[in-house]
Amino acid sequence: MLHGKKILLGVCGSIAAYKAAPLTRLLVKEGAEVQIIMTPSALPFIGPLTLATLSNRPVLHQYADTQSGEWHNHVALGLWADALLVAPATANTLAKFAGGLCDNLLTAVYLSARCPVYLAPAMDLDMYQHPSTRANLERLQGWGHHLIAPETGELASGLYGQGRLAEPETIVAYLQQQMGQSARLRGKKVLITAGPTYEGLDPVRFIGNHSTGRMGFALAEAAAAQGAEVVLVSGPSQQQVTHPGIRRIDVRSAEEMYQACRAHYRGQDCVIFAAAVADYRPVKQEAQKIKKKEDRLQLELEKTVDIAATLGREKQGQLLVGFALETDNELAHARQKLEKKGLDLMVLNSLQDAGAGFGHATNKVTILDRSGDEQAYPLKSKEAVAADILEHIIQKLHAS
Repeated sequence: MLHGKKILLGVCGSIAAYKAAPLTRLLVKEGAEVQIIMTPSALPFIGPLTLATLSNRPVLHQYADTQSGEWHNHVALGLWADALLVAPATANTLAKFAGGLCDNLLTAVYLSARCPVYLAPAMDLDMYQHPSTRANLERLQGWGHHLIAPETGELASGLYGQGRLAEPETIVAYLQQQMGQSARLRGKKVLITAGPTYEGLDPVRFIGNHSTGRMGFALAEAAAAQGAEVVLVSGPSQQQVTHPGIRRIDVRSAEEMYQACRAHYRGQDCVIFAAAVADYRPVKQEAQKIKKKEDRLQLELEKTVDIAATLGREKQGQLLVGFALETDNELAHARQKLEKKGLDLMVLNSLQDAGAGFGHATNKVTILDRSGDEQAYPLKSKEAVAADILEHIIQKLHAS
């Protein structure tokens, strides 16, 4: 499924660099064209000759060949690739990527690349858990990069924990899923909601929530990568769209989101309600800023439109997917919403699970369907969660 794909493989200075050899072999076996770029610190860990032999291409590790004078054009390399895979990605290189630093050929190619970026970190337990590393990974994922999470096991330091580079077979399987099956939604139309809604109190204040929109945007990118024509209706969000197959519509309130969804509802093959829509809004939005006068301020609220339930009653063959963020009796409440709103799939996550919910680059979900089946997944990046959800959707669409 990777046949003919052009892959830049970045290899950084880690003991896990030895895995670049079997990884290269597997990629070439799948029919990919592999160009390896090593950082200077990677050279002591594995010889370029080994990787050059396996990839059938000279390994690059500097801007120019000092003997021949040949310049290795980082811009041309970035434009050549269908994917940039960095495995192993060290804490140092991740920090450079996140900060826009450019002091070697790999970082220069990264800044020039227009293709999807896949990061497979490898480092010791405490380095991976350090707040700076976590912040860098969250920032990179916020830019749409894919995280191939490290595995848990015995580390080179002798400690046990998360930080081991994913096995080459795991990395290749992830690439196959992301790149090799890019047409399974071709000809399909997908409508997705994302982010929070802001319900105005006055010109400067609103009722909202902590949703960043990252899950909805990840779903939009994943669906577009599978060939779908995507309409993304987003509440206020700092997330950015990168795929040209996504049409983004920005809204603010629950009513605006409902109207935008209703306008595009007909003719959709699938609708994914991933937004965190406010349940209530102020009955009256003041025209002027509310002044601080009394010790207490009483607000009168009214229900907003339930977008999923309302459109569910108007269902005309669309596959409908909802999200449920729960804090107690999670499965029972999610199953109840699934039936009540006429949905086909429900994606459940709980605020009781560390790393799940709002404000995280990761999520931990359980996917339920109307037949009573449910499938729980471990904590993953939201991009990986989006791939899992899309797999269920594709199976449902193909079965109908």
